[in-house]
Amino acid sequence: MLKSKLSAWFAVWMALLTVAFYRWPDMHMLWWGAIGLSSTTGVVVGVLVHRPNRRWPWFLLATALACFGLGDFLYNVQTDVFGLTNPFPSFPDGLYLAMYPLVAGGLLGFIRSRTGRANRDSLIDAATLTIGVALLSWIFLIDPYVRNTELTLWQKMVSIGYPLGDVLTLAVFARLLTGGVRRTGSINLLGLGTAGLLIADVIYGLIQLNGDWHVGGPTDLGWVVCYGAWAAAALHPSMRELTEPTRSADTDLGVRRIALLGAASLIAPGLTLVEASLGTVRDAAVIAVSSGVMFVLVLTRLAGVMGVHRQSLARERELREATTTLVSAADPAEALSAVRTALDRLLPADTPHIIAVVRVDAEAELPAPGLVRVSGLTPDVRAVLREFSSTLRHPLGVTSDMLYLAAPTEALQALQPTFEVLASQAAMALERITLTAEVNRRNSEAYFRTLIHNTSDVILIVDDNDVIQYASPSAGPVFGDERIAGYELWEFIAHDERPRLAELLGQVRAGLHGHDVIDVRAERVDGAAMVVEADCRDLRDDTTVGGLVLTVRDVTERRRMEEQLIRQAFHDALTGLANRVLFQDRVEQAVVRAERHGSLVGVLFIDLDDFKIVNDTLGHAVGDELLQSVARRITGELRPSDTVARLGGDEFAALIEADSVSDLELAAERITLALAEPFTVAGDSVNGISSIGLSTTVDASSAEQLMRQADLALYVAKGAGKGRWRRYQSDLHTAVLERLELRAALDQAVKDHQFVLQYQPIVDLETGVPLGFEALVRWNHPTRGMIAPGHFIEVAEESGLIVPMGRMVLQQALSTAGRWQRSTAQGALRYMSVNVSARQFRTPGFVEEVRQMLHTSGVEPGTLLLEITESLLLRNDDQVRADLDALRAMGIRLAIDDFGTGYSSLSYLQHMPIDVLKIDKSFIDDMLSSTQQRAVVTAIVQLAQTFNLSVVAEGVEEAGQREALQEIGCPYGQGYLFARPLSEPDAFALIPKTAPFAAMA
Repeated sequence: MLKSKLSAWFAVWMALLTVAFYRWPDMHMLWWGAIGLSSTTGVVVGVLVHRPNRRWPWFLLATALACFGLGDFLYNVQTDVFGLTNPFPSFPDGLYLAMYPLVAGGLLGFIRSRTGRANRDSLIDAATLTIGVALLSWIFLIDPYVRNTELTLWQKMVSIGYPLGDVLTLAVFARLLTGGVRRTGSINLLGLGTAGLLIADVIYGLIQLNGDWHVGGPTDLGWVVCYGAWAAAALHPSMRELTEPTRSADTDLGVRRIALLGAASLIAPGLTLVEASLGTVRDAAVIAVSSGVMFVLVLTRLAGVMGVHRQSLARERELREATTTLVSAADPAEALSAVRTALDRLLPADTPHIIAVVRVDAEAELPAPGLVRVSGLTPDVRAVLREFSSTLRHPLGVTSDMLYLAAPTEALQALQPTFEVLASQAAMALERITLTAEVNRRNSEAYFRTLIHNTSDVILIVDDNDVIQYASPSAGPVFGDERIAGYELWEFIAHDERPRLAELLGQVRAGLHGHDVIDVRAERVDGAAMVVEADCRDLRDDTTVGGLVLTVRDVTERRRMEEQLIRQAFHDALTGLANRVLFQDRVEQAVVRAERHGSLVGVLFIDLDDFKIVNDTLGHAVGDELLQSVARRITGELRPSDTVARLGGDEFAALIEADSVSDLELAAERITLALAEPFTVAGDSVNGISSIGLSTTVDASSAEQLMRQADLALYVAKGAGKGRWRRYQSDLHTAVLERLELRAALDQAVKDHQFVLQYQPIVDLETGVPLGFEALVRWNHPTRGMIAPGHFIEVAEESGLIVPMGRMVLQQALSTAGRWQRSTAQGALRYMSVNVSARQFRTPGFVEEVRQMLHTSGVEPGTLLLEITESLLLRNDDQVRADLDALRAMGIRLAIDDFGTGYSSLSYLQHMPIDVLKIDKSFIDDMLSSTQQRAVVTAIVQLAQTFNLSVVAEGVEEAGQREALQEIGCPYGQGYLFARPLSEPDAFALIPKTAPFAAMA
């Protein structure tokens, strides 16, 4: 009784000391010393009274409190005896700082003793939380000390030590909490003390930054809580559990843990927003590094979740196989062999272990199951398991045997739930085997009744009229009333299950099945539904039985768990839709039905066109919400009988059984239009435009062929543009083969340098005088002649050949520009414009490659204008920005090609080093007939003028377009109105040989 109340009495004592400390401040040195001494003494007393298995973690904690208390005492001596005012730093600071590694060592001792060291998920969660708090500590505590010019180096180092010690303490305690251990009073008290320490330290640090510290303020309450809570944790009876191995609680990503980790992950962007709103992001590097580390931790955590999921499925599969073997086991040796085989497979490969079955004295009380230390077992068991420190044990039912599994502690903790289920199944199997053997061996009804009285299975004897003649006492817990003898069996069986059970009973009576097991839905006396497993034997010829023997077991919860596991295996966790495995199975079944009944089946493959952009710009959380919204919208456009699945990533599929091909095409059209409507996700309008491929059993004779043709149709739909659907037709094979042949020919063209350049002038719209040329690539095919880029650029982008092709184009354009400059007057050729793909730009070494080409060609850097697309600027990529700055530093100018057709915001115009905007031809084509298009072009010109950028209109083909562009202030243009792309000699002829071109503003 005294042991259980020690922590409560200690709390009262600490409360009295705290009241005295604040009531008589003149004697605070005495009261504070008593608080520190009481805390250290409390931990030592707790260890001596409760005698934990490992004492050194608690002694480390006591030493830490002693350092803390001694530091406080010496600090009070300096201020009260020697009259010093806020002495800092001083010798007590060394004692304070020594406390943190001692506390961390003690907490690590608890972690190692309780949950082992191989819990990567909890370590990642703790690291994520700690990094977020560490970032706050850096911003508000450490960085101010570092920047404080009034502090000496020694003062800065000591001041920084406190928040670093707090971060260390938080990291280790978070690791203890996230390890999935069961919360106890002692753990809660340790957490309370740690919170008090961290809060008081933070307030103390802020006071030291902004004013003078003095003893006796409210902040001291935090340290009082630390003193008292840590000592109370040692005095609490549950302190013994902190150094005992235990089964880890569920460490899956629950709602609270996701919320906590999400909040920690948002600290970095939140601080960025706060600093940005204040004018300057002062800690960008620290915040960026923290964000990057947390991003890597999140990815690692997700990989761990998937690994745990796969491991759970594997264990469930092994458990089901073992259960099946146990159900059919005919003797105990076969059942135990199945258990050994299952445990060997359930443990990770090459894990050392020992499996033992030990007979327990029948008169002795069976020990409690669970995870225990080998040192606490009986000598005969210790002799068998002496190689390991921990073991799992579980009784094997009526056999009075105990099953032991000894292995490394971490492996046992992970396997404990599965071990308990397997051992329970083995115990039930052994009970059934033993009971059946005894029933067959004994003829005495009294002995039979005694045996079955203690089993959880219900034994029913049914006569030829299906009336229950006998029910074992366990019928009470299962059916709600053990007095069911005299009632017909069918009164306890669900109505729709009766024909199936009647068929089984008839087959058993006819001798067709001597022994069989089925699941049926039954009803309790109170009407509650349940699922039972029924084992039927024909013992009508046995004079002591005279009927059919039904062994009934309630398996409601087990079947529910199995159904849940099966659903997880065949459904997508994010959207709840069928996954690829289930979808393929249903397609195969639908094709078989179509062949049998002559019906029509269609498969739709649906792929989001710009999902990667959503993930990159808005984050994966918004991406997941978009996938869920897409799943709901697709399902809403189809019938309940249709199957919708998520195949992975942003790929969806639908299985539809229809009356005609037109119905399938209408379904594809409905889904395309539905997904074209923007989605509102997290307050943002998000694009969900998708491409769809449709295939039908008209063109396919198997499920594999049907899905392959849908994939092929999707490939064609994406090649045709965004937001389109295509149905598979036989000529698609030819189109794909042509595309593959084009890719192979393109690869050879790159090797043989079959590409040539043509040059189109860019002119001053007012005078018609050329300003420069844009280099345009053409493929001089050996048999097909000159091929425009529209026929091969997309394939080059897909295959990666765009990189060597772009390198050749840039090199040839610069060589041409160099020859022209050497053959004309100085300044006659103002610039040469060259397109650069995003993939080529992101190639490592691109900037240096451009520098070398300029040097080799002798062209001045200011002559080169590189045209890039908006997609390159889509993400806030530091490397892209650095490369753009490097190019500008060399003197090269940059232009945005096809401006207005991208997806990025216009903020990059202000921050990126851009010189020229090129308005896409699609805006120029309709500006004479559409006031809306003209307004768009006007807005782009005004926007460029606002940012002091030059504007070039592409695709000017009519004089009216030229006049309209002049009216709205667009100064430059290019297009067929002025000249088509020209060969090198024809373009060179347009260059004035004496007077230079006008410079582009």
